[in-house]
Amino acid sequence: MSESKYVSEVKIIDHNQQVVFNYLSNFENLGTYLNSGLLEKITEKVPQVRITDFESNQDSCKFNITGLGLAEIKIVNREPFKSIKVESSGGLPLSFTFWIQLLPVDAYQTKMRLTLHAEMSMMIKMVAGNKLEEGINQLADTLSKLPYQ
Repeated sequence: MSESKYVSEVKIIDHNQQVVFNYLSNFENLGTYLNSGLLEKITEKVPQVRITDFESNQDSCKFNITGLGLAEIKIVNREPFKSIKVESSGGLPLSFTFWIQLLPVDAYQTKMRLTLHAEMSMMIKMVAGNKLEEGINQLADTLSKLPYQ
C-alpha cells in the first residue's frame, strides 16, 4: 500500500466563509443534495460507478458502490470556518483522509481547496490514479456550486 496526495484547483464560492463552512460541515445537507438527483447524474457520467443506498447524518454518510461494497465517510475534525477533515471507513479497497480548506476572499466570497490523501495498492493506483486526479477537481467544482444558505 502506498499513499498518494491529490489537491484540487482553488475554487471561489460566492458566499460568506461561515455560511460555506456550516453547510459543508453537516452531511445532512449533502444527503439532501445527493438524493435530489446528483447520484443519477454521477451514474450517467460514469456508468461503471453506481452509488446506491445513500444515508447521512450530521457527522457521517454511508453508501454502496457497485462492485466495491459499503463505503462510509465521517467528519473527524471541524476547525470552525477554516477546515473540515473527513476519513473513510467501510469495506473499500482503499482508505483516505480528505480536507476541505476555506479562506475568506471578502465578506461575500470564500476560496476553497480540497486535499485527498489516499492509501491504496499499486494496482488500484494504476487503475484509479488519474480518475482520482480528475475526480478531486470535479468534486471541488460541484461543491463550489452547491445551494449554500
